[in-house]
Amino acid sequence: MTSEDFLAALRAVGEQGYHHRHPFHVRMNAGELTPDEVRRWVVNRFYYQRSIPRKDAAILSNCPEREVRRAWLHRIVDHDGHEGSEGGIEAWLRLAEGCGLKRAAVLAGEGLLPGVQFAVDAYVNFARTEPWPVAVASSLTEMFAPDLMAERLAAFRAHYQWVPESAFDYFRSRVTQARVDSGEALGLTLRWCDTPELQRRAVEALRFKCDVLWSLLDAIDHAA
Repeated sequence: MTSEDFLAALRAVGEQGYHHRHPFHVRMNAGELTPDEVRRWVVNRFYYQRSIPRKDAAILSNCPEREVRRAWLHRIVDHDGHEGSEGGIEAWLRLAEGCGLKRAAVLAGEGLLPGVQFAVDAYVNFARTEPWPVAVASSLTEMFAPDLMAERLAAFRAHYQWVPESAFDYFRSRVTQARVDSGEALGLTLRWCDTPELQRRAVEALRFKCDVLWSLLDAIDHAA
């Protein structure tokens, strides 16, 4: 494929399979979730959030390219935080607390659904076992995240006013950060997936990641 065709194939996967079309997300944005459903989503999505640094560390461990490792390393810090910046995991815990959940219970995994754990663990294992350019390509769901985050933030403000504004730091930060991250990941994918086979596997990797996110929501949606 030409680079233009490759990019078009990647975008087509997201447009068709990203989880913004999932019925649970549609109901969320329409303000149709009960408080218990919102809390179930927050608890289970936290397992995904806290697993992202492990996924990124797996990519780094497989990558022999110093320049790529240096570019990718910030993602772990972005989620785990550092002195002066608490990071995405902490921001998600504040969301959980704003929804009325106990921090200790969320950290202990209370309410974590087996289907969610299976899907997220499969994603971490994928990053650990696939060639690093293919694993990087799986993160390209970030290309579609900013619009989703903006819609989610607006929906929570409009429909779930029992959640305080202070709990929305994660949503606000990802509206801009996801654009930066997706541009970075896309540049690496276009550069390093430079054979027909790697391009094919990159497209399949993105499709797999969409399936992971969709399966996560399936488990949450069907748990009622």
